[in-house]
Amino acid sequence: MTAYDVHLPVTDHAVDDVADLAQRAERLEYDQVWQPETWGRDAVTAMTAIAERTESIGIGSSVLNVYSRSPALLGQTAATLQEHSDGRFRLGVGPSGPILVEAWHGVEFERPLRRTREAVEIIRQVCSGETLSYDGDLFDLSTFRLRSAPPETPPPVDVAAMGPKGVEMAGRFADGWHGIVLSPDAIEDRLEDLERGAELGNRDPDDVRTTISVTCCVDEDGDRARELVSEHLAFYVGGMGTYYRDALARQGYEDVAMEIAAEWANGNREHATELVADNLLDDMTAAGTRTEARSAIDRFAEVEGVDAVALGFPRGASLDRVRDTLHALAPE
Repeated sequence: MTAYDVHLPVTDHAVDDVADLAQRAERLEYDQVWQPETWGRDAVTAMTAIAERTESIGIGSSVLNVYSRSPALLGQTAATLQEHSDGRFRLGVGPSGPILVEAWHGVEFERPLRRTREAVEIIRQVCSGETLSYDGDLFDLSTFRLRSAPPETPPPVDVAAMGPKGVEMAGRFADGWHGIVLSPDAIEDRLEDLERGAELGNRDPDDVRTTISVTCCVDEDGDRARELVSEHLAFYVGGMGTYYRDALARQGYEDVAMEIAAEWANGNREHATELVADNLLDDMTAAGTRTEARSAIDRFAEVEGVDAVALGFPRGASLDRVRDTLHALAPE
């Protein structure tokens, strides 16, 4: 049975507000809450607060990038949050993209797949409590071991990826895969990449938890909900580098993705939003009235091989709109 998760907002909502959303998700019997990290409040502080204020719901980072923290520090963080949450933590990592890594963190965005793979392997060594011994292409580590007690159950390590090679790598090395900006048909294509990676790693693909994040918005005014999601999608396609544009291109939306990006770059953001066509919204998101959004989100949950669908929210949604959507699409 497909689980329903929550992809918590990353905008300017305070930590208390995010923790409140996690508590609501727990009461509504969602399976897991995921906290991403971009250039706002850091995810680790938010996840610490969530762990303190919840009892049973799973907690995880949908993605901490592998450039701004060393792999060893990511391992320390995972071990500490696993302890602090009484074994409810999953660590999600990924490369993010060059526009954030270079312009915000000042780190060269090089060899993202290799860096992610080595991070996953090092994180596992750190969480094992054994002396670190790693000889990779990017990292050569030794001597130290986690000085605190390692977690009794090591936290799973997931990878966020959008392209074929990234998803293959997740299938080969990670405990889970996080996908985003994917239609149900595209998910099936990426699951083939995941299975190929699992075969390369002599693993069972069923052991890799597949989580698909879907931007959702429910409003009695269905058109307003769709407008908020259109604004969100236009921002990511136009303002966040080439990753999301490339993801749409792989799914047959190259022309419109290029148009959105061009209009956004020229400062025509309203027109860029208008270019997000209805069929694109219907393929990638779940927005509209409660009935419309429920029908849409269920399409993702019905894809064979998807273990969890995570409700995400448009960046322009108010807290009230996020809460309403959380309740309207709660597991039935």
